Amino acid sequence: MGRLIVEQVVTADGYAADPDGGIGFFEALLRPDEHGHVDLNDAEQLAYVSQADAILFGATTYRMFADYWPGVDPEVEHVGELVNRLPKFVVSNTLTEAPWGDGRIEILPGDGAEQAAALKERFGTVIVWGSLVLTDALFTAGLVDELHLRVVPVLLGAGRSFTPSDLGDRQLELAGITPKAGGVVSLRYSVA
Repeated sequence: MGRLIVEQVVTADGYAADPDGGIGFFEALLRPDEHGHVDLNDAEQLAYVSQADAILFGATTYRMFADYWPGVDPEVEHVGELVNRLPKFVVSNTLTEAPWGDGRIEILPGDGAEQAAALKERFGTVIVWGSLVLTDALFTAGLVDELHLRVVPVLLGAGRSFTPSDLGDRQLELAGITPKAGGVVSLRYSVA
């Protein structure tokens, strides 16, 4: 069976969206370091996507990605070529089509946890970005093998957590910490 990795961008106080569902705090990912550098093509993100055999989205994150990634210049966004090349799936009971640039990606209707479990049987490594409703189901079902957090130096005080409120106690094993430009910290955990 393959592994499923969830990556979330969160505030320092653990929110993945503001109280209205917004993600304006993501702009902190573009803050320059003390030398004025912004690392849009960091090696860690390239390595993260390079290990993937497939990408799984919820409908909202799919829409954001489909609006952006198919048109990126791979010379500017190095990870773009990988994102566009990998097989992609979107869990949705409402989408009737899922365009991706000039093509389409597969819509997986029904239960998100069941669909993700089936993808883990087909692919060695499946990655999920954002997709909070979907990842709630994945955490609840015990399907998440690794959790990657990009913690931005922002405090919201309230908002949407990146895990379901009824998750209970799940143990994590720290697999890596990487400081980034602008005060962002990347944390990698194995989920027990």
